[in-house]
Amino acid sequence: MRRVGAFVVLTILAACGAEAPPEVRIETLETVLPRPDIYADFTLTADLSHLSDDQRQMIGILIDASQIMDDLFWRQSYGDGYEAWLDSLANDDTRRFAELNYGPWDRLDDDKPFIKGAGAKPLGAQFYPADMSKEEFDEAYLPGKKGLYSLIRRNPAGELTLVPYHVVYADELKQAADLLRKAAALAESPDFANYLKLRAAALISDEFQISDRYWMDVKDNDIDVVIGPIETYEDRLFGYRAGYESYVLIKDLEWSDRLSRFAAFLPDLQEGLPVADQYKWESPGTDSDLNAYDVVYYAGHSNAGSKTIAINLPNDEEVQLEKGTRRLQLKNAMQAKFEKILEPIADVLIDESQRQYITFDAFFANTMFHEVAHGLGIKNTINSRGTVREAMLDLASSMEEGKADILGLYMITELHKAGELGDVDLRDYYTTFMTSVFRSIRFGAASAHGKANMVRFNFFMEQGAFIRDAETGRYRVDFEQMEKAMTDLSRLLLTLQGDGDYEGAAELTSQKGIITAELQADLDRLTSADIPVDITFQQGVAQLGLE
Repeated sequence: MRRVGAFVVLTILAACGAEAPPEVRIETLETVLPRPDIYADFTLTADLSHLSDDQRQMIGILIDASQIMDDLFWRQSYGDGYEAWLDSLANDDTRRFAELNYGPWDRLDDDKPFIKGAGAKPLGAQFYPADMSKEEFDEAYLPGKKGLYSLIRRNPAGELTLVPYHVVYADELKQAADLLRKAAALAESPDFANYLKLRAAALISDEFQISDRYWMDVKDNDIDVVIGPIETYEDRLFGYRAGYESYVLIKDLEWSDRLSRFAAFLPDLQEGLPVADQYKWESPGTDSDLNAYDVVYYAGHSNAGSKTIAINLPNDEEVQLEKGTRRLQLKNAMQAKFEKILEPIADVLIDESQRQYITFDAFFANTMFHEVAHGLGIKNTINSRGTVREAMLDLASSMEEGKADILGLYMITELHKAGELGDVDLRDYYTTFMTSVFRSIRFGAASAHGKANMVRFNFFMEQGAFIRDAETGRYRVDFEQMEKAMTDLSRLLLTLQGDGDYEGAAELTSQKGIITAELQADLDRLTSADIPVDITFQQGVAQLGLE
């Protein structure tokens, strides 16, 4: 074990003076298990030759705004003072791994600390006081306390209070908003320019619904940006609060044209869901669209740990029901994961007789329909328990990701039966799906995607959809049982969500969201084969040739 420093005391500064969070005291900074080698390096580039000088300049400005989101997410995840803490890490591997994880906790190993003395990661990250219990929060009279865009702090009397993001981070958000307005002046699409102005206003007010709704109508832009506090995965205490993130994107016009027609099938697919009518009474918005992009910059939550390769937004339930969602497939990042991770996993764990069925087109489609499937099911419980997200609390993310995975496969199956996928082999989708389950399980239980994949893997094994050969240690799909298991799990997850059945979801997760000794041994074979768990990026204006 290499010593990389000693007795560093960091004080996390109070948010707007409402409270001084407790000291983070690391008495011995020692490398425990930094694992930067689990990430395969990949350079984010894209063809910019069709863009004008103004558009190229705009990309650089959007990257600048994204870097502010990165700083804010660091503060939400670890706390103020993170830069001084990073500078205290003299070991290059340790510092690099800390940068990848936005703190001293390994996001792909159940958030275990990899620096001795760091302690367990707070379930609520820096969104809540470290000494606050769930019971105290539940009992506190704080209107809006379940909101996405505020921190919980203590006032001078020690009572819980709300501090809005736009107050805590006022200076930084003003800078980001100014950059978005500057980018708007360079935009060639009037609709995109208006969206950037609306998003700038949203950042400094925490009122995001108008910009979310308007973004749904922005169709003619070659460049896009997803920016702000969006996903709630970082809040593992309640799943209420959103973390800052950003993606800067270049549209792939050819692939987008190929995908655009699939969103129109949503209403019919909703009607055919294998569940009782009351669990599918809502009608998905018909204004959803589906496009492919090259991503050229990740920041904040999107860049922490495992990297997103497809996006389904906005999350606002009212906007979803009214206008649907946009599904953004990040093609270059997806290709990197396929080549660097999925194919090598198949060589180790998939039966030779089925390896031919693992294709990039199937991986792309499975990922795409996962995002489309977020629009299926219902957003509000059938028994007045509020939205599904509110009722499922900290399990909302893993349940939603599990639903989207399995309903994505359901959509592929139904569209294939209807002849809408063309001359393709359904076995490609099923076998690639199974292989990708192994990929996502390696993200660990701290990841909503990893937890959902553990549940699905064990469910499918019990149903005989996945079969392991004891002699070779390799897996194959039973295609008949696969469809049955898919239907049964779809029905179960849709019912749990519709009922707002938190206890049922917790029982399912505790029973099946585990890695058995046999599966762990197989995953260890992937580690021994030096197969990376995920990817990380060389990114920025230099990589894009914009300096």
